[in-house]
Formats: sequence, structure tokens, C-alpha cells
Amino acid sequence: QVQLVESGGGLVQPGGSLRLSCAASGSIFSIYAMGWYRQAPGKQRELVAQVTTGGSTNYADSVKGRFTISRDNAKNTVYLQMNSLKPEDTAVYYCNAHQYGLPTRFDYWGQGTQVTVSS
Repeated sequence: QVQLVESGGGLVQPGGSLRLSCAASGSIFSIYAMGWYRQAPGKQRELVAQVTTGGSTNYADSVKGRFTISRDNAKNTVYLQMNSLKPEDTAVYYCNAHQYGLPTRFDYWGQGTQVTVSS
């Protein structure tokens, strides 16, 4: 079992930066691929960034060059550094943990943290 707790969301002006954190507990963090998803009002949840157990990363085209995902296995934590934020980045951001070899219905999700980009 895995518990995920996000933090770091808040209100920021366009062009600003935020760093989201996702702390995992309850299992072996290093065996999970980790990801950040977001969902804006009236829209479907979308993938923002992923980092595999081997450290490979993937990003949505909309955030490439602005966001950076990283993981610290020693701290059981995954981060999302968000720079040059835009109003369209406004959403609830969710942390996701996926274990290879299991269906996605076995994924774990955090409670979400609100990011609002507005002047």
C-alpha cells in the first residue's frame, strides 16, 4: 500500500514559479513510476510529467521547457518544478504512483493540490 500527499500548491502570478512535492509512504518507493497529472475545471485529467524507476522523464508538450519532474528515492518524494507559469496551468495537480506489471486500476493517487496562476 502507498499513501501519497501533495504539497506546494498555491496562488502565483503569470511568469512565476512553484515547486510541488509528493511524499510517499507505506511501500517501497523506488519500484514505482511516478507522475504528475492535472485537471482544470470542466476538463479531463491530463498527464503533465512522468519519471520512471530508471529516471527517464516524459512531459506534456504544453509544459516542455518549463516544468521539471524529479524524484529523490532516499526521501520517498517526487517533485514538480514549475517555471514560467501561465494562466492555463491553473488546475488541481495530482501525484500518481504506478507499479510496473499491474493494471492502472491499481495505481495510487494523492488528494491533489490547487495551483492557480492569475494576476
